[in-house]
Amino acid sequence: MNKQGYLLLVEDDRKVQANNKKLLERRGYNLKHAFSLGEARAIISDETPQAIILDLQLPDGNGINFLHELRKTSNVPVLILTAIGTNKDILKGLKAGGDDYLSKPYDLEVFLTRVEALLRRSAIIPNTLRIGPLRLEIASGKAYLNDEDMVLTQKEFALFQQFVQYPGKALSVEFLYEKVWGQNIVEEDSSVKNAVYRLRKKLSGSGYTINSERGEGYCFEKGMKLY
Repeated sequence: MNKQGYLLLVEDDRKVQANNKKLLERRGYNLKHAFSLGEARAIISDETPQAIILDLQLPDGNGINFLHELRKTSNVPVLILTAIGTNKDILKGLKAGGDDYLSKPYDLEVFLTRVEALLRRSAIIPNTLRIGPLRLEIASGKAYLNDEDMVLTQKEFALFQQFVQYPGKALSVEFLYEKVWGQNIVEEDSSVKNAVYRLRKKLSGSGYTINSERGEGYCFEKGMKLY
């Protein structure tokens, strides 16, 4: 894994900060740390980090607001650390642009595994994804077919991004729902099915479609299967 960049640790609890720093430095990561959002903004303005580990409760503001601000200009992966582990707060963080979360207190080995998984995923997800005549601009949340805006909703774009990252692979409804809606699917919820239906229509003329894989989910691939 490329460790030439740096990880930014944004955490006001000095003991937590020291433990995370010690663990990551032992693994060879370059680190910068901030004890407030103001410090984090100053660091980011000089150079974008490989990833941000972000506490939500900082002395000069809320991490959720910082995430909304960050996502206007950057797609840097973010692991949220939160002492408030309710579903409502977790969903707020994910919807604001967090890529993963970890509730305090946490096991340091679990923390390390989450950070490295985040870096592995981000290493293969550039700011622009292209496949055939399709182009996804991650930062802006827009998708284009032959340079024409496909006019996707936020959820449609997030769903489409998952498909483009895994072309030719069947993705389960449960996996897609968790990734896009940020929670476990509720029985009889047809949100994924409805979004896939809309995406299929918007893919018309691209040479690609989203096929149903019986018992497995949906697969984004070239052409269309005939049943």
